[in-house]
Amino acid sequence: MSLPLHTAQPSLSNPASVRLWSYLADVTGALGIGLESCTVDHDAPVSAYIALDGQLPAFPGRDVALLWDELHGWAAAVETHSGEDLIVIRYLGGPSVAPPASRVAEFAAAVRDADHRIGCLAPPRIRDLGSPADLDAVLRAGS
Repeated sequence: MSLPLHTAQPSLSNPASVRLWSYLADVTGALGIGLESCTVDHDAPVSAYIALDGQLPAFPGRDVALLWDELHGWAAAVETHSGEDLIVIRYLGGPSVAPPASRVAEFAAAVRDADHRIGCLAPPRIRDLGSPADLDAVLRAGS
């Protein structure tokens, strides 16, 4: 189930929902964009999508997004022309799926600047899928 963040209601069956939305508000704020750019999918694994303004020189004509999920954390991706799955171009990686919002903003800037010193090409497995309460604890630790 994917809902725009600014109009969606927290999932009562997922205790991490409110904390995730708060985290995403911090991230979109650090990126200088509004919550209307974000959607959340509450199905396991929980994930989020943040549309970014502009395009990358290496991918002209393709929209850019940040993706987040509870297993791999943050990734940068570009839209396809055919409407298929997005093409992930880099993962942030690191010790947590919920790094500080400022770190996510640094990652987004590095992707835009083609600075390959931040991030990795292979998907990191930062954590295993756990219960919603486990995700809530991870998000709480990061805040």
